[in-house]
Amino acid sequence: MTKYESSVKQIYAPIEAVYEKLSDLTHLEAIRERVNDPDFEQIVLEKAGGQVSPDQVGKIKEILGKMEFTSDTIAADAAPLGRIVLRIIEKEPNKCIKFALEGAPIQANLWLQLLPMETGCKLRATVGANLNFFIKQLLGSKIEQGVEGLATMLSMLPY
Repeated sequence: MTKYESSVKQIYAPIEAVYEKLSDLTHLEAIRERVNDPDFEQIVLEKAGGQVSPDQVGKIKEILGKMEFTSDTIAADAAPLGRIVLRIIEKEPNKCIKFALEGAPIQANLWLQLLPMETGCKLRATVGANLNFFIKQLLGSKIEQGVEGLATMLSMLPY
């Protein structure tokens, strides 16, 4: 399994609040509301510090508009693959949330790790994926960018 890790992101909110929001995926529906804010793209670009392009922000907006959220899943139709689901499979309060990808042509997991700090907490996203050599060469850099973008987006949420 190949692992892709984001950089560590600092969140200026109590670890309990961050864990509570991220461990119940219905709370992430607020992201969709923020995406429709006319200033969203500029805010994301400024906070991402050059790690996200305007095209990537547009793709994020499009994808988020099609997502469905439940307490333990995020689902979206991904043509031509069909329905893809990210499901919480394990939670360790105020430390880690583990997800599994379902319905995709590759086996992959996502871990969100939280570490307490004096003024908030730190977050790191890690994706583990079973990729053959050719897929790794083709998608590896995109997965790295996606993991970094996810961590950046999660660090910018209001907690």
